[in-house]
This record gives sequence, C-alpha cells and structure tokens, in this order.
Amino acid sequence: MSFLGFFKSYKNFGIFFTVLCVVIIVLIYNILNVKQPLPVWQPGMVSEQLVDSTIQHKMKYHTIADFSLINQNGETITQETYKDKIYVADFFFTTCPTICPIMTDHMYQIQKEIINDDDVMLLSHSVTPNIDSVAQLKKYAQEKGVIDSKWNLVTGNKKQIYELARKSYLAVKTQGNGDEYDMIHTENFMLIDKKRQIRGFYDGTNPEDIEQLLEDIETLKSES
Repeated sequence: MSFLGFFKSYKNFGIFFTVLCVVIIVLIYNILNVKQPLPVWQPGMVSEQLVDSTIQHKMKYHTIADFSLINQNGETITQETYKDKIYVADFFFTTCPTICPIMTDHMYQIQKEIINDDDVMLLSHSVTPNIDSVAQLKKYAQEKGVIDSKWNLVTGNKKQIYELARKSYLAVKTQGNGDEYDMIHTENFMLIDKKRQIRGFYDGTNPEDIEQLLEDIETLKSES
C-alpha cells in the first residue's frame, strides 16, 4: 500500500471514530439529563428535630392526614379539596412581620406560574388561628392578590393545625402541641403529590429554592 493510500484509509477511520465519539457523547448526555424522580419523603428520612417522636422511625407509607379547616371565604377545606392535585403547603400568620411577607410574596409568584394549570394548587395554614379569623384571612388574601380557585388560606382548630405541621408535613422544629401559648414558625414550603405524599422541602424565603420548586412541580407532573 502506498503512503497516500495508507493516509486515505487512516483519514476514513479518523472520521468514523470521530462520528462514533460524538454519538456516544450525545447518548451519555441524554442519559445523564433524564429527570430523576423526586424522592418520597418519609419521617425517618427527615431531621429528628422536624418530626414528632411517635413517627420518627417511619420509613414508608407516610401521607398527609385528613383535615377539615376553614378558608378565607368561610368554606370548609378538606383533603377532598385537593384530591388528585399537586399542591404547595406552608404555615404562616397574617400579623407576622418577619419571614411571612417574603413567603407570601413567593407563594404569589408560584400562583402566577400555575394560574392556568388545573393540576396544581396552594395551601397556607395559619399558625395563629385565634387571630386569623375568616374576615382577617379575607382581608389578607385581597391585599396579597390571592386567587380563591388556586390558593386557600386556612384557619381552624389550633391543635389540628399544629399536628398537621408536626406529624404530617414534617415542617417545624418545635413540638407544636397547639396549646394556648404555643407558637410554631417555619420557612418551609412542602411539595405534595396527588397521593398526598411529600416530594420536596424548600426554603420559602429563598428565591433559588422557589425556582427549584417550580422545576420540581414540572418533574412531578411528568410522573403522572
């Protein structure tokens, strides 16, 4: 074989090898960029500070408990209101001067993003239900641009709300027994799937976490 022939053969092999490498790189890229499913959070996966001692050992089958609360329009809100819905939950109070205004602004931002998405809703629980009457919640909702069909602000029995925070949403670091002088406060947002399972925790005061939350909603929807 002449030198020219050898070079030509080598050149063809080089082109083939280059194309093969490009194909392999594209395949690897696509595999690595497939969205991974979100975890299903269990009490045993969360810091013990956030979980009631009675369920700290639990590693499966954890779901949000049944509830019955009253929203800003005086309507009864239960788990049936959120049946077959993805939703974002948090805990707040209308007179909070610190983190709650930031959290509410971020909930409003999420509301704008999901406004035309029938699969996604929001749920904010008052941790001072003795202060946050229906009238107070309605006033707050109007001030903050709450759209009733997308976002419920709820009040009700304090012990029930605090038990939800501690035993269902795994959201607070205090015991939260719901007595007269008890007070919980948390910046956590929780992403709940259509099976009432926790699929993510986010700092409701952090804009980057809110962006991640919106991405995770899309990931969760792709599982359906």
